[in-house]
Amino acid sequence: MRELDDIHTVGVVGAGTMGSGIAQVAATNGYEVLLRDVDQAALASGSDAIRESLDQFVDSNRLTDSEAASIRDRITGTTDLEAMAEADIVVEAAPEEMGIKQDIFERLDGIVPPGVVLATNTSTLSVTSIAAATDREPLVVGLHFMNPVPLMPGVEVVVGEHTATRTVALATDFAESVEKETWRTDDKPGFVVNRVLIPWICEGIRALDEGVSRKEDIDRGLKLGTNVPMGPLELADHIGLDICLNAAETLHEELGDRYKPPYLLRRKVEAGDLGKKSGQGFYEYD
Repeated sequence: MRELDDIHTVGVVGAGTMGSGIAQVAATNGYEVLLRDVDQAALASGSDAIRESLDQFVDSNRLTDSEAASIRDRITGTTDLEAMAEADIVVEAAPEEMGIKQDIFERLDGIVPPGVVLATNTSTLSVTSIAAATDREPLVVGLHFMNPVPLMPGVEVVVGEHTATRTVALATDFAESVEKETWRTDDKPGFVVNRVLIPWICEGIRALDEGVSRKEDIDRGLKLGTNVPMGPLELADHIGLDICLNAAETLHEELGDRYKPPYLLRRKVEAGDLGKKSGQGFYEYD
C-alpha cells in the first residue's frame, strides 16, 4: 500500500458541491487533482464553484490572484473514469445512493493500480457495503468531509468492517495534509456527525411545523442558546433539504422511527424547495 509521500495526484469522482470542494482543498495544498464527472456540464458547474470559492479567498486576502490561478491550474477535469488510473488516492463524492457508489467502486477497482486507497465521502451509507463491490476491501475507507469543504476544518474517518489499519492511517494522514482535523468512527448508520446532526435539524423542522415558534426565533434561540453558528432551519437550507431528507430516510431505515423524517421536510423537497441551491427553502435566497 502507498504511503503519504507517494501521493502526488488525487482523483476525485464527482464534481458537485462536495467533490469540487475536495478538489479545491487538495489542489490548494499542492496536489495535482483529476476531477471526474459524467459530462462537461457537470464539470463546468464544478469548475465555476471552485472559481467562485477561490475568488472569495482572494477578496478576503487569504490568497493572491496568482495563488488562486495556480490552484485552478492543478485541477484537470475529465469525463473519463479511466483517468483515475493516474491517481495515487481516489475520493468518491458521487450522489448519496448505494447503487451509484457501488457501481463506481466496482469500476474503480478495475482501473486504479493495486495498493491505491479508495475513499468514499458518503455521509450516511455503509462503507462496508460500498467496499463489498471491490476486491480491495481492506483499502476502502470513509473520508466524510464537512460542507463547505474549503471552510470546514474537519473530516470524519470511517472504518469499514474490513478496512485495514494502515488504510485508516493513510486516510488520516491525507486528510491532515489538506489541513483538516480528523476524528474516527466505526461504520454505523450516520457515523458521528449525521447521527447527531440530522435529528437536531429534524426536531427544529418539527418545532416549526407544530407552531412552537417562528422559524427566525427557532434559529435565533439555538444560535444564542447553544453557541452554534447556524440554527437548524438555516443549516438545513445550507446543506440542501433533499440531502437532509435523504440522510434522515437512511437513518430511519437503519435505526427506526425515532429518526423518521418530518412531514414538512418531505413536503418542501417534493415542492422543489431545496434551500439555498434552489433559491427557496425555509428562507428565500437571491
